[in-house]
Amino acid sequence: MSSLPWFEQKLAQSWPPERWHPAGVVVAVSGGADSVALLRGLIALCGEDRRPLRAAHLNHALRGAESDGDQQFVEDLCRQLRVPCHVRRADIEDLSQRQGESLEATGRTVRYAWLQEVAQQHGAGYVATAHTADDQVETVLHRVIRGTGLAGLAGIPRVRALSEVVVLLRPMLGVRRADVTAYLQRLGQAYRCDVSNADVRHMRNRIRIELLPLLRQSYNAGVDEALLKLGVLAAEVQRLILPEVKRLRETAVRPHGGSGVQIDCQKLSSADSYLVREMLIAVWNDAAWPLQAMGFAEWERLRSMVQDAGAESARMFPGPISARRDASTLTLAPV
Repeated sequence: MSSLPWFEQKLAQSWPPERWHPAGVVVAVSGGADSVALLRGLIALCGEDRRPLRAAHLNHALRGAESDGDQQFVEDLCRQLRVPCHVRRADIEDLSQRQGESLEATGRTVRYAWLQEVAQQHGAGYVATAHTADDQVETVLHRVIRGTGLAGLAGIPRVRALSEVVVLLRPMLGVRRADVTAYLQRLGQAYRCDVSNADVRHMRNRIRIELLPLLRQSYNAGVDEALLKLGVLAAEVQRLILPEVKRLRETAVRPHGGSGVQIDCQKLSSADSYLVREMLIAVWNDAAWPLQAMGFAEWERLRSMVQDAGAESARMFPGPISARRDASTLTLAPV
């Protein structure tokens, strides 16, 4: 392994090929540097047997000819690399308007649903995305600014289940963006640049382009490492909490109707308020209801409906999700 380029060594250490080679992997490839490096790195670790690998590209149709150019680049690259390529076009802007969600949230939902679909259709056990340590730093800081709880401080999870048979894995969370571009330069591998990443009207871009450089220069040169450490510690604490959250769910939550749930408030009356909020977030996540507009104030109102006898008995939450309490039962259901 020592003869491999550093990036490939790091990738192999993070996600040894023997773990994923037998199961098969769908690699999400946007055409940008990170995803192209992930595809090239996994191909290098595969050797000549590239059968476990498939690439998937979602054309968000947000940047006109540039989006189509990204798709063409990915298709050409996969042809050159002898990797099957699956492409889908989705009008994210139209979907966003119809569903009342942000472009980012809609794109994320559509993208992961489709990646899961591709994996299940072709019997792949994994979906791999190319999030890096820089993405983790930006995510943790973004959530601090926006307002977050302990779970949010944990940042981007390395692993999560997309379904009972497909696991999402992010093997590059320990790699910096500079290492990615150095690897591609060594290979002589081209990649696409998304000009919208320089648009400082978007909060995430302002954090990357303006705030983080200011913090490094004027406050703490090691701020990236500090934020990464904060994320690791928050994730460790969150893992300790999850068994209690699971116990509360098993005790008090049951399905209701086609897509709703009912919560036995009496069984949660003496539970810790933080654990109840985390349980509600877990229920919301599993139901795949929109999360973006649910901040601390919304979770606390919902928690209050569960535990406080004098709280309001009916409320509409973002989604839209109806919450209605009758006696000791709270019913949540999409409208």
